[in-house]
Amino acid sequence: MVDIGNFQELRKKNIKVAKEKVKNSVSKDLMIINAINNIEELDKTINVFSGRLREWHALTDPEMCKRVEDNEVFITEVLQAVGGGSEMGAKLDEDDETAIKALAATANALIQTKTFLLLYLEKTMDLYCKNVLVLAGPTIGAKLLREAGSLKRLASLQSSTVQLLGAEKALFRHIKTGARSPKYGHIINHQIIASAAHADKGKAARSLADKLSMAARVDYFKGEFIADKFLKELTEKFCKKEKK
Repeated sequence: MVDIGNFQELRKKNIKVAKEKVKNSVSKDLMIINAINNIEELDKTINVFSGRLREWHALTDPEMCKRVEDNEVFITEVLQAVGGGSEMGAKLDEDDETAIKALAATANALIQTKTFLLLYLEKTMDLYCKNVLVLAGPTIGAKLLREAGSLKRLASLQSSTVQLLGAEKALFRHIKTGARSPKYGHIINHQIIASAAHADKGKAARSLADKLSMAARVDYFKGEFIADKFLKELTEKFCKKEKK
């Protein structure tokens, strides 16, 4: 006969083990990945809201919409604006102005949330993968970690793969249709590559990817902080110096 007591005890132990596994599976990798995913979604939403706000506010102040290009500054100015209407715009009544400012306030709240998440992301990465953070910056570094799946996986990748992280769609299109092969992934937005002379951008990308690969390995194996040396070396080698 089956001992019901032993069976129930075994069941409790299995449930406890399963709970521990689920608990331990929530890593800093997942926190960083979720943070950057939400930052990107907030960026998209803020851009949509800013566009709609510009269309609406242009009815009363078209000059301001042309004068202020930065969306965050524009949203702030809409919130601070007193009264409605410019020489070329329609006069707002109180309800019109309240509605427009309500949209601006919503967009501003999203910007504040994005700012908070960026600070959270930087703080988390500073403790978890400081070398990647300093060398790549919080957004590029988090995107690289996301595409790799984890810091452990990022640390195991060859530098040539790190260079193309974020260009998977273009790479697949190249393989499938013979379209031009991508040269960069997320690192294309890095200041080192942006500052490099046109003829040196490919070399800069390879060097940056190589340093990032080493930085990830040092972070994963809890080594010393070396990103400042890497960044100084890359800056001196590739960043164009302004002529006096």
